[in-house]
Amino acid sequence: MNKVKGALPIFAFLFAAFAAVAFTSPKTHTGLFGQEDDVWYDVTETDPDQDTYVCDQSDPEGCLYTAPFGMGSLISGPTQGQRFIVQNENNLIVAQ
Repeated sequence: MNKVKGALPIFAFLFAAFAAVAFTSPKTHTGLFGQEDDVWYDVTETDPDQDTYVCDQSDPEGCLYTAPFGMGSLISGPTQGQRFIVQNENNLIVAQ
């Protein structure tokens, strides 16, 4: 019985560590993201122009998404059905 009483703090600690990891929400990306080739860019705070990116040309995949890496939904609107084209990658942020 004393061995069980001695192990209770360890079990409580392990349970607390498990609960902290199990019930923590993963980081979610929300914003505007575009993909060119295999690179995803975060354009949430970037205005489209000739020095950043444009949504142009016909593309059934679409231009902007709500999250990177194929985890987001296509954003409907005027850019739907257009292609994400990087004009200057130095002025864009690569999505993490």
